[in-house]
Amino acid sequence: MYTLEYNQAERPVNQARPNASTPPMPRSSAPSQNPHALRHGSRSEHVYRWLRDAIRQGEFKSGRRVMEIEVAQWLKVSRTPVRDAIRRLESEGMLEYAPRNGLVVAWLDRQAVMELYVMRETLEGTAARLCARHASDMEIQDLVDLVERERQLEGDYEGLARHNWRFHKAIHRGAHNRYLEKSMASVNDSMGLLGTPLMLLPHRAQTAAAEHARLAEAILRRNPEAAEEAARAHVRAAQRERLKRLFPETES
Repeated sequence: MYTLEYNQAERPVNQARPNASTPPMPRSSAPSQNPHALRHGSRSEHVYRWLRDAIRQGEFKSGRRVMEIEVAQWLKVSRTPVRDAIRRLESEGMLEYAPRNGLVVAWLDRQAVMELYVMRETLEGTAARLCARHASDMEIQDLVDLVERERQLEGDYEGLARHNWRFHKAIHRGAHNRYLEKSMASVNDSMGLLGTPLMLLPHRAQTAAAEHARLAEAILRRNPEAAEEAARAHVRAAQRERLKRLFPETES
């Protein structure tokens, strides 16, 4: 699913927007169920989730052309549910129209990346604050257990990338705010446009584990202010690493 070849998705700031291309549909994304067995609305949801996950997992990289007929043929559905799914992904900013290229996976410039991380810092900080206030004792124990599990995964970078998602999701659930969860899900969808998960980088995985431990400790102590600051510091550290990798010339 993930790859350790970072140069495909990370571009220097002066590099032109990638040319749209239509490589073969990724074999790893073959649908697991027959969309013909679904109702129209369910087919639209199926296609939406398939395309969204392909973008999130880096199988559809920034600049890749997305053709309605190609997706329909691959998933063995009519073009109508594909069209519905594409419109939804456009509205969420994951697909965009590029001059002369048509519909492509969105490309984020440096300003857009900065804006995205501002939103993530705000939401993650709020989630941590609310989690420290409202999470049940069992939810907090689950969070502590996730920190211990992360230590056991040391060196398994793909496992750590998946575990990172579970850790943050546990905090979002512990906040007990459905609107915050919806907003966070939207931001995380856009984060998928940034390419390789940072947890695949050994040095970042190590520092993130320490940041997670501090965050969980603040929530365990029921300290909302410390929890929010730990979450914000964690996101700022990730932002610095991401900017260095995406735009090395401006970060030197």
